[in-house]
Amino acid sequence: MKKLILGMAIVASAFVFGQKDANALNAKLQEANKAAMDAYNAKNYAAAAPKFIEVYDLLKSNGQDNKIYMYYAGLSHALANNTDQSIKIYTDLVNSGFTGVETTYTAKEKKTGQVVNLDKATWELMKKNADYSDFKTEQTKSVEPDLYETLASLLLNAKSPEALTIIEKGLAKFPNNAKLKEAQTTAYLQSGNTDKFVSGLKEQLAKNPNDPTNWYNLGVMQAKNPATTNDAVESFKKAIELKPDFSDAYQNLVYTTIGDDAKVVAEINALRKDKPDEASKLIDARRERFGKALPYAEGWYKANPKSLDAVSALKEIYVVTKNMDKVKEMKAKEAELTAAGAK
Repeated sequence: MKKLILGMAIVASAFVFGQKDANALNAKLQEANKAAMDAYNAKNYAAAAPKFIEVYDLLKSNGQDNKIYMYYAGLSHALANNTDQSIKIYTDLVNSGFTGVETTYTAKEKKTGQVVNLDKATWELMKKNADYSDFKTEQTKSVEPDLYETLASLLLNAKSPEALTIIEKGLAKFPNNAKLKEAQTTAYLQSGNTDKFVSGLKEQLAKNPNDPTNWYNLGVMQAKNPATTNDAVESFKKAIELKPDFSDAYQNLVYTTIGDDAKVVAEINALRKDKPDEASKLIDARRERFGKALPYAEGWYKANPKSLDAVSALKEIYVVTKNMDKVKEMKAKEAELTAAGAK
C-alpha cells in the first residue's frame, strides 16, 4: 500500500467546559487526546486509532460532533494496515460530507501581548473589551480531497468493486484531482474496462508526457492488440527514453518486437519439407526481427544483469543472429546465475 502522508498537524485541543461537574470529563479528554497524539508521533498507529475514537466519543457525549478525530483514527488505521477499519471510517466520513474545515478565533491580550484562542461566542463578546485587540479568524485547510484519495487507494488495494464509485464521486467534486484521475485509470483496469483504462492513460500522458510508468502501461495494453504493436514499441521506447534503466520496458520491447516466436517456428517446421522456399522466407524474416530486438535485449541485460530471463533471451537472440562468441558468453553467464540461484 502506498505510504500515506498526514495532511494536517495533530494539535492538542483545549477541552474546557463551564460546569464544575465537567472537570472529570475534561480530564479524560485531555488524557485520551495526549495518549492518541503520543502514539501517533511514536508511529504506533495501531494504538493511536482507538484513542482518537475515544476522544471523538467523549466529545460527542458532551454535544460536540468533532469528526476531525475520526479522520485521525481512519488515517491511523490506514497507516497500521488495518484496512477494513480504515475503509469503514473513511466511507462514513465521505458520506457525511465531512471536510475538516474548522474556524479558529483568536485575540491578543494587550497587557501581556499573548494571543489566546477563544470560542466564537466569547470572541464576539471580547470585541467590546478594551483589554483585547487583533481579533482574527482563520480556517483550516479542507481534508476532503485527502479523504477521497486515501479511500480510493484503500479500496483499490483491497480490490473492492466500490473503488470506482468512490473515485467518480470524488472527481465530481474535484475534477482536476490528479491522484483521483490516476486511481480512476487503475480502477478501470481492475474492473476489466481496458478501453477506458487506455483512454485514461492517454489523458494522463497528454497532461504529463514525462511519466515513464504511464508510457510503459500504455505499451503493455497496445501490445495485446496485433493492430497496435507498432504503437506499443514506440510507447516502450518513450518509457526508456525517460527512464534509461527501465528493465521491464526493455523486456517488453524484446518480446513485442519478436512476436509469437513459437507460432513462427511451428510454421517453419511445417513448411521445411514441402515448401522450403516459403520456409526460408520465414526464417529470414525471423532473423530480421531478432536483429531488431537485439539492442533492446542488450539494454535489458545492462539494466538488469542479474536477470536470468534477460540473459536467456539475449543468448537466444545471439543464436538466431549467429553470433556464437556471444552465445558462449551468455551460456556462461546463464550457468553462473543458475548456480547462484540454487544456493
